Amino acid sequence: MAAKIISGTEIAAQIREEIKQETAAFKEKTGVVPGLVTILVGQNPASISYVTAKGKTAKELGFYSIQDDQPENITEDVLLALIDKYNKDPKIHGILVQLPLPKHVNETKVLYAIDPNKDVDAFHPVNVGKLVIGEAAFYPCTPYGIQQLLIRSGAKTDGAEVVVVGRSNIVGKPIANMLLQKAKGANATVTICHTATKDMTFHTKRADILIVAAGRPKAITADMVKEGVVVIDVGVNRIGMTPEGKAKLAGDVDFDGVKEKAAAITPVPGGVGPMTITMLMLNTLKAAKVAAGVNQ
Repeated sequence: MAAKIISGTEIAAQIREEIKQETAAFKEKTGVVPGLVTILVGQNPASISYVTAKGKTAKELGFYSIQDDQPENITEDVLLALIDKYNKDPKIHGILVQLPLPKHVNETKVLYAIDPNKDVDAFHPVNVGKLVIGEAAFYPCTPYGIQQLLIRSGAKTDGAEVVVVGRSNIVGKPIANMLLQKAKGANATVTICHTATKDMTFHTKRADILIVAAGRPKAITADMVKEGVVVIDVGVNRIGMTPEGKAKLAGDVDFDGVKEKAAAITPVPGGVGPMTITMLMLNTLKAAKVAAGVNQ
């Protein structure tokens, strides 16, 4: 029996509707409009596309949204001063600096400069530390999206064997930390695999839930998974062009092969991708509520 397709597009649309309604109720109660600023340095086409989508979504949900475009040659000091300005701006509840930044700017210094209470990407070490000890103020957007896909598709995480392929600070490490917490939608036994893992298949074949963020197209094949596994494919790899001139995308999982064995699987595109911006909006609304002293 072929796998159930976990549609990130559909689940993201449900969550956005919830955010829209919550935002309207919050505005009515407090008069506060959740505010998000995205700072874009330079003209990277992928970054422009992401930032535009974030701004559009924020406005659709009833947020106050600023896109602050800065030149490629901005100095580090000027960028840090700009962040400080938004840290002090009461109308702004979420600050997002679009990465990557130009080589002359220290990304770590920039991320550390954001007020942790406005760090809706959850990259600041204060927020990373809170996540690890189970007291997260915000969850990083892609891992948060993954967890919601699991919860809302009915995947059982409690006591499950979860295998995460990839150990990045953006996906692998945070989702592993989130799923091992003693909490709803978590409480799993988690294994992390990476490039130095000696026998990847030994681990992936034990997975009840397999989360793949390897950054390599079709790294996981059907012979590497067991029957009935739930697969979350985080990868987005360009593998050529369609005759119409559009980019052909593939995940980190061989979708056609693995879907014959999996109980459920996310597609690429239309799986994890739509969730990331949605969770950014949820974090921004939460930051606005905290700033306004409204209980969650």
